[in-house]
This record gives sequence, structure tokens and C-alpha cells, in this order.
Amino acid sequence: MKLSVTISRGIEALFGTRDENIRLIENSLGVSITPRADSLELDGPDEAVTRAEAMLLDYAALTAGGHAFSASDLTDCLRVVTTDSATTLRSLVESGRQRSFGKKVVTPKTLNQRLYLDALEKYDLVFGIGPAGTGKTYLAVALAVSALLKKRVSRIILTRPAVEAGEKIGFLPGTLQEKVDPYLRPLYDALFEMLEGEKVQKFLERNVIEVAPIAFMRGRTLNDAFIILDEAQNTTPEQMKMVLTRQGFNSKMVITGDITQTDLPSGRKSGLGNALEVLRGIDEIKFVHFDDRDVVRHTLVQKIIRAYDRFQEAQGRQLPLKLTDLETATAAAPPPSAQVSA
Repeated sequence: MKLSVTISRGIEALFGTRDENIRLIENSLGVSITPRADSLELDGPDEAVTRAEAMLLDYAALTAGGHAFSASDLTDCLRVVTTDSATTLRSLVESGRQRSFGKKVVTPKTLNQRLYLDALEKYDLVFGIGPAGTGKTYLAVALAVSALLKKRVSRIILTRPAVEAGEKIGFLPGTLQEKVDPYLRPLYDALFEMLEGEKVQKFLERNVIEVAPIAFMRGRTLNDAFIILDEAQNTTPEQMKMVLTRQGFNSKMVITGDITQTDLPSGRKSGLGNALEVLRGIDEIKFVHFDDRDVVRHTLVQKIIRAYDRFQEAQGRQLPLKLTDLETATAAAPPPSAQVSA
């Protein structure tokens, strides 16, 4: 099937750096795009050409209506639209994909980030699983801040296990809170990006926002709260069960972690991996899996992650737990007969 799409405005911006946007559409949909004077000629399978035409027409209509795409935003949007056939460029731009969280305006950069944000808004318990730099914790903190400012919850609870990442730092001086604060620094960093410093300090002083190690969760019932457990791969199964059963009425809970990066002692099973096995099949719980394509840090981070994966495969060694192996095993296994007890 061949057809021509007229784009008279912003056609240079559409192409992107070194034609990366055109190549993205061509490679993702299996079509060829040939530039003409003020139009683009599409050639390929009927369905693919129709999808490509819809993207280009949406782009033309949005730019004609005054919407200005930055180079990176356009590429990110096209990546989402080419991956998800149910999403259009127009809907991605116009249907509230850009969200305001405190002093930050956040737009999901990848399809999985969009699915993650949707899950955080719809489900009371969400697992975000994947490598560093994919926005798991950042987006969860953003939703928590938004819920607090809109008075949907009355407090935010941020927690993570205080596990050394192999450094053996030894004795730390100070109070118990001062001892564990270094482990919780990434959570503080996300908070200060979302809120003014004075407001963060006020919320911390009043315990409206609580940042604490996982041991502080035992014995509590957390009502009317937005709870985030970060670095969950470093919990034990017992700790994970304890945290999951803290959730009270009108509360949301988000569990984030990377099951390939556990710092637990050798031979100890990760509570995150165990939870994936135990809780599968519960419709009210949403699992969102990220991969290296969702990394939104420096472009080198994606290449570093892939290089380590290739090295592991070449050496014939496996990381302590691979997501693909876990998904294969859990898919073949029968559902658990017992539920998590209170």
C-alpha cells in the first residue's frame, strides 16, 4: 500500500537528529518513508501504513494548532506510540499524559513509565520492577506528593531496607535516625525535587512525611497513607510479608526494586522475588516490569546495562535471579493454595 501525507509545517523537526524519528517509525512499523517536496510517501503493509499515516496526521494537526515539540519529547512520544497500538500521538499529548507533581511537571518518557503511572493511579498495590534509572522510585514519589497535596492521603511513608551494598562501612556515629539516613538519601533527593525545601522540612518535622528503615514498620497499621518500599530486592521474604500486611484503609502501596541487584548475603532469598511468586494471580495487584529501554539517565547507562548482561551470558554465569527465569518458572507453577496471613 502506498499513500502520501502532506506536512507543510515543522517537517524538519519531525525528522529529528539524523532522521532518527523517521527511522524509528520505519523500523517499528515495517514501512518505508520517502520525503517529497512538502509531503511524505509511505509504503508498506496496509495496517502499518495506516498507523504511520495516523501518527503523521496527528503531528501535522498538533503543530498546526500551536503545539511545540522539543526534539527529545517528540522522539519519546513516537517511541510510545509505535510500541502501543492503542495509543495515538494526539491522545498522548492531549489526554493528560503530562502531570503536575508539586513543583515538577512530569511526562512519562517510555511506554512502561506511562503504564506504571496509570497503574499507580488505579491500583492500591503496585510493584515496579526493573533496572536502575527507569524512574520507578521517582514516579512513585511524584504520585505520593500529588496525593498528599490533593489531600487524598494524610501522610507519606517512605521506607527501604538498610543493607550495605558491599562496602562494609562499619560503625556510624549519631542517633538511630542519623545512622540510617545515608541509606535513605535517594528518597530524600526525590522529595526535594518535588517540593520546596522548607515544605519538605516542615512535613518531616510533623511526620506528615516519614522516611524510615524497614524495621520501623513492624507492628504498625498504616491508614490514609501513601507507602513506598524502595530497594525491595534487599528485603527477606519475612520482611516483605511484614511490610505488605501494614497497609490500612484508604492507603496505596508501591514496591520498587531490581531483582538482579540484590545485596543480601549469599544464599538468602529476595523478598521481592518471593512476592512475585506468592502474589501472582491476584487481580487487585499490578506488576509493571521495566527493562533497559526504559532507562532515562545518561544514554551510557543503557549501554552499560546491556554490556553487563552480555558479559554475564558470555561467561556462562547467571545473576542471582533473572526476571525472565522467574516469569517462566512462575507461569508454569500452579497458583498458591494459601494467602498471605494478616
